[in-house]
Amino acid sequence: MSSHGTVSKASVPLDWSMSHTRPESASKAAWAVLGTVLALMAFGLLVQISHASTTLPKAAFGHEVRNLVGMRLAGLFVLGVAAWMGPRGIERFLPWITGAVLILLVLVFLPGFQSQINGSRRWVQLPGFPMTLQPSELARVVGVLWVAWRCALLGDGVQDARRGYLPMLAMAGLFAGLILAEPDLGGALLFLVCYLSVLFVGGARWTHMGLSACALLAGSLVVAATAFHYVRERLAIWMGDSTNDQVRRAMEAIASGDGLGVGIGQGGFRNQSLQYMQTDYVFSMVGEEFGLLGSALVIGLFLALLFHGLRMVRAIPDRFSALAAFGLLVSVVVQAMLHLQVVTGLAPPKGMNLPFVSDGGSALLATCLAVGIALGAARGHGVPRGSLSNTPASPKKS
Repeated sequence: MSSHGTVSKASVPLDWSMSHTRPESASKAAWAVLGTVLALMAFGLLVQISHASTTLPKAAFGHEVRNLVGMRLAGLFVLGVAAWMGPRGIERFLPWITGAVLILLVLVFLPGFQSQINGSRRWVQLPGFPMTLQPSELARVVGVLWVAWRCALLGDGVQDARRGYLPMLAMAGLFAGLILAEPDLGGALLFLVCYLSVLFVGGARWTHMGLSACALLAGSLVVAATAFHYVRERLAIWMGDSTNDQVRRAMEAIASGDGLGVGIGQGGFRNQSLQYMQTDYVFSMVGEEFGLLGSALVIGLFLALLFHGLRMVRAIPDRFSALAAFGLLVSVVVQAMLHLQVVTGLAPPKGMNLPFVSDGGSALLATCLAVGIALGAARGHGVPRGSLSNTPASPKKS
């Protein structure tokens, strides 16, 4: 970092100083991101109402629809507040928020707070709170914000192993280790992918990144495969050494939809031993009822989210805000990619929601929080006086 607080181009793989010649393009891309998210949420509501209409009695259907609509309205409220604050509005509270999320990750192991489902301790029930929380979802958002903040604060110091890179790597190990112990291998790997992506774009050395990424990701797989029996079973299914009726039926449901699907509310696999079609296997219901056309629409919306998100990031001149927006949007797209791979048999079976489409409470709110903060990065370009984070030099006029 130079004496003027600028960042050398060599230290930042994604060079904003050459790309934000028109700052207003960040706002245009942000509107495109918001429109894509609203389309996904509307489509997800349609899918969830379809599922509820054929799996719940009439007396419970109306209540479920109200819950589905209410949760999406709550998500939009969280998105709006987060967009109003943005990364800069959260920056001053970030150390306290990081500590609070670490405490929540510990609470999942304590009787009186933990809420076990299918043998996993991934949820926390706080006294007086109306629903359970999944701390790993919040941890992914906070972890991205923290590493983006540290990268902007250190500047070229990120490349210093002892002062910059290794302490941030230790923080990644702490978060991922707590998530892995729940146990949640997929959540831990997703956290590491998002965290390390921001660290790389934030200026870490190629050599540091290569060694640590291989060590952390491979180490998580080895520990999980040796310590948890279900991980070994799922890896065997993926390798073809074993079979799983859930995965097989999910692929059959997608194939049964053909080009245009069997029609909304007409899918039968949800009542034929295929479980979790409203959550972890929701894409199989999309393929069954909406066919190849509906599946392509969902995939296209996530690709549009990635495309416009990267356009928005490259137009944000504030380094901390840009790094935070990059990591938060990538976390949403990578989660969607993992869901699609699991449901289509391209990845080992793993409980992974499809953002904005799957049914869920705290997971939906956390995703809306991530997108809202990213949109807030595009809303305010200015850096507050006295901020610790540095910004790139002004672009040269041609």
